[in-house]
Amino acid sequence: MPLDEALQRLLEHAAPLERTEEVDTFDADGRVLARDVVSALQVPPHDNSSMDGYAVRTSNIIAPGVELAVSQRIQAGHAGDALAPGSTARIFTGAPLPAGADAVVMQEDADVLDGGARVRINVKPRPWQWVRAAGEDVKIGTVVLEKGERLTPAAIGLAAGIGLARLPVVARPRVALFSTGDELVMPGAIAPEQLPRGAIYNSNRFFLAALLRRMGCEVQDFGTVPDRPNATVLALRSAAREHDLIITSGGVSVGGEDHIKPAIEQLGTLDLWQIAMKPGKPFVYGHIGKDEAARVHFMGLPGNPVSSFVTFLLLVRPFLLKLQGATRLDVPAMHLRADFELPRADKRREFLRARRNARGGLDLFSNQSSGVLTSAHWADGLIDHPAGSTIAQGDMVRFIPLSELLA
Repeated sequence: MPLDEALQRLLEHAAPLERTEEVDTFDADGRVLARDVVSALQVPPHDNSSMDGYAVRTSNIIAPGVELAVSQRIQAGHAGDALAPGSTARIFTGAPLPAGADAVVMQEDADVLDGGARVRINVKPRPWQWVRAAGEDVKIGTVVLEKGERLTPAAIGLAAGIGLARLPVVARPRVALFSTGDELVMPGAIAPEQLPRGAIYNSNRFFLAALLRRMGCEVQDFGTVPDRPNATVLALRSAAREHDLIITSGGVSVGGEDHIKPAIEQLGTLDLWQIAMKPGKPFVYGHIGKDEAARVHFMGLPGNPVSSFVTFLLLVRPFLLKLQGATRLDVPAMHLRADFELPRADKRREFLRARRNARGGLDLFSNQSSGVLTSAHWADGLIDHPAGSTIAQGDMVRFIPLSELLA
């Protein structure tokens, strides 16, 4: 199945979770808003100075060199009196503009006289220069943050700026994670020099758990399941309890010891099988449970680490975002110059591990094998390379930064 079609079908199954909660605004980074946030006030609440200087009436200064009496001193957080005719107010950044003033002159453009009692204005100010107008940032009744928006540090600051100490968000997806494979050993269980022949350390569970947490999920690790049909069925049945999604790694290909596919068919339904992409062909989507109202989503990722990593970013990530009600699922790509050659075409759409260089182009990792996790660590993005095509040095290619996919 083509990747775009598979993603479309996945997203059709990803109905947003109905569970919502309120969280402290301090803790809302990365969460998805459950409803619109409307401002009950304007920001800033009053005209204020954007500089340290002198609040003036521009009509009093017809030319540089005018001298004015300093009638008051206004600090941020303190309201001044109305500006007396023919005078100026010493004002500091963020302080409210006194009534009657219509501009601020920077202190660098003024000379202090008589120990600060008077000041010479050395410029002819423009009306409203260095003044932040009331409501220029946020107006009363404005939808400041929209339902489905994934909150960023700037969004959190904006919410705090309109006085919100708590924010309504969609609940975190509850995800059960486990691996399959008799060859897998947990780091720390056996020293490297004692690792049995044919055994490997389990890396997938570690980066998948990290990716899930970055996506705002609650993760429960169910460990490694032996390569036996009954053990696979029992693990899936157990993981389906009180979870929204089950993710497994390995056992989804067509080998004699790949038991995920038949176990899913026994416990529920299988909707997708094999994606026309490289790496990541063996990918499974389905449900655990026969009752539609209580079904649990299932995704089986390939066992090869790079395949598992890439399929998570391209398929699982947007699925999880939609589960949380996010409205923006796409990732912006850019077109950059290939500073390498790829003379052989592949029948599948490829996602090549590449890195931007100091010349403004892209370098390709030398080994694109799906088992070489070093390539994913070295790269800072994926080249989305169409099936059946080659790349010549200097060609423009579609590049997706990992900084976007990992956000």
